[in-house]
Amino acid sequence: MNDVLHQLHDRKSVRAYLEKPIAQEDKRAILEAACAAPTAGNQQLYTILDITDQQLKNTLADTCDHQPFIAQAPLVLIFCADCQKWYDAFAAGGCNPRKPGVGDLLLACSDANIAAQNAVTAAWSLGIGSCYIGDILEQCETHRKLLGLPEYVVPAAMVVFGYPTAQQQAREKPRRRALPHIVHQNGYRRMDARELELMLSDNAGQRPYADWLQAFCDRKYNSDFSREMSRSAAEYLKAFQD
Repeated sequence: MNDVLHQLHDRKSVRAYLEKPIAQEDKRAILEAACAAPTAGNQQLYTILDITDQQLKNTLADTCDHQPFIAQAPLVLIFCADCQKWYDAFAAGGCNPRKPGVGDLLLACSDANIAAQNAVTAAWSLGIGSCYIGDILEQCETHRKLLGLPEYVVPAAMVVFGYPTAQQQAREKPRRRALPHIVHQNGYRRMDARELELMLSDNAGQRPYADWLQAFCDRKYNSDFSREMSRSAAEYLKAFQD
């Protein structure tokens, strides 16, 4: 396995950090790697918000599902799906552009998340851990105002970075699902209950599978934060549906 593959397989989410700042040259390397990511038509349909204000970090730690480690991270980046800047450029150039639609937003979300993954991979290669914070999509009204987001900009992902503690370095990475369940040949293959249990039962550990599945559904899928994320995403979408 070459170094790149090893880094990709080895990387895991890190939620506890040493009190050690990230050097400016490493921060720049992470940002440059993000901006080198594949992008639709070389448009770079994203804007990266570098959150350096500690009070703003503290607020985000609260609004993003009350996660204190966000405030403690030495580097916090928000990757915004940005359909605003090209629309503004077209309008300023007299191109008579149509308003951005849902398809434009989906393309911009892909661009933003690909850039984020480049940043995450680059950081890990420098010994810097990271964690995606999907909760940035919650509380649309609050985050839009807090971050000064215009109409056609959506926070696709937030990523926090820092040097992992010894405990985080030693923590085992959760195992991923076996390839036959994830890779379907030539078309989608809907799995039956037996195969779904086979795919997921490893997560249950010593618990009965049905008990684990119900608890996981309640904690993740049916949770208040999941419902709020869906509500907020619908709110962000309104501008793209007019």
